[in-house]
Amino acid sequence: MDSQSGNPEYLLSSVKNALRILRSFSMDKPELKVSDLAASLGLGKSTVSRLVGTLASEGFVTKDPETQKYRLGVSILGLYSILTSNLEINQESMPILQKLVEDIGETAHIATLVGLETVYLNKVECNHPVRILSHVGRRNPAYCTSSGKVMLAYQPDEVVEQVIENGLIQYTKNTITDPDTLRTALKTIREQGYAVSVEELLEGVVTIAAPIRDHTGKVNYAITMTGPIQRIRSHNISVYRGKIIKAAKEISERLGYWK
Repeated sequence: MDSQSGNPEYLLSSVKNALRILRSFSMDKPELKVSDLAASLGLGKSTVSRLVGTLASEGFVTKDPETQKYRLGVSILGLYSILTSNLEINQESMPILQKLVEDIGETAHIATLVGLETVYLNKVECNHPVRILSHVGRRNPAYCTSSGKVMLAYQPDEVVEQVIENGLIQYTKNTITDPDTLRTALKTIREQGYAVSVEELLEGVVTIAAPIRDHTGKVNYAITMTGPIQRIRSHNISVYRGKIIKAAKEISERLGYWK
């Protein structure tokens, strides 16, 4: 047994690294080798090998014997099902989300802020053959997405400054990279009650979002519509905007917010 295995700090470090390993898997990188994980996380191969072995024994990852690559295991799926089925926001938003998608004909999501990123919690897909790829659990930078911007607009100034200090990376020619421009944009969003992102994260993609308030009035969630710029421009954005704001208000009321 490792001489440090009973050390509380060592155990906490191991738990943290195990969680970092789990978070390394994504839709873009669903399978990873020990060497990949070690390089990306800055850990020794022996440390990663030990940790993935423990995770595999509990079903949180599984190893392909041919490729020697690991992928997430079924234990993650069990936790995911418990989480999503019991999230109040998902329970309350689903019927409204479905109605919105039927009405506007574009994919809609419920998002929340996790750290400095926006994360999709719920999704209803549109029926168009040409769709924007997204998935529940997807993380995007908050400052260049409509859902992220609309939530940042209602956060304390310290949160916005953390986003700025973390760096405003330019993803497209429309990405906001100037701190003062972002601050001004968030002020405008707060005043108007919605946010639009036109090719700020991905070229050819337009998103429109509105804030969702909980029973205390806090904005912890957003409802957002995503679609290709060709389809969105062929309609009046103000029409989409009005429907999204209405849907956000209805969800907020279901969460106990009344004004």
